[in-house]
Amino acid sequence: MGYRAILFDLGKVLVHFDFRLGYRALEGRCHYPAAEIPKRLAATGLVERFETGLIEPREFVRSMSEALGLGMDYEEFCRVWSCIFRHPLLPDSMLEGLAKHYRLVLLSNTNAIHFESIRRNYPLLRHFRGIVLSYEVKAMKPRPEIYQAAITAAACSAGECFYTDDIAEYVTAARHLGIDAVRFESSEQLQREMAARGILWE
Repeated sequence: MGYRAILFDLGKVLVHFDFRLGYRALEGRCHYPAAEIPKRLAATGLVERFETGLIEPREFVRSMSEALGLGMDYEEFCRVWSCIFRHPLLPDSMLEGLAKHYRLVLLSNTNAIHFESIRRNYPLLRHFRGIVLSYEVKAMKPRPEIYQAAITAAACSAGECFYTDDIAEYVTAARHLGIDAVRFESSEQLQREMAARGILWE
């Protein structure tokens, strides 16, 4: 059986990100040093609830502002919260080539604020015919529901999907559902993995 769909994680596969940039940007606008911010956020469960679609963006920002003592409006928060994203990790030409042969599907744990920033600033999304996001599906990787949604978006069987993610646990969860999946390490490594499977992009 050949491949009909290629599934990609977003962060640290398609686009590099670094949460420390966001923490440092928030540091000067709240009561806590950058190193303390992720600990305080973890205790609230806010980020996971936001990325699972259980709270809306403005409610998330209000709750974050209360938890950290932030003094900024919604638009400024969105800009600061999204400064974590950096450069693309895969050549656009590679995605364009893959899209000619396969259905490309994005499969990401993310939230409405971050994804709007990605949509606005990274044209690589134009290559994707399916977009499966945790906050829309209301399930985060490694829960099977989000992978099932990706298989549906791929419009083929699990065995006809190839998937790459930088987190080993998420790769394993995909394999349990019959998806051929590999952990992403670099563009060059991914190209070798795909070439070994006869996946074409040129």
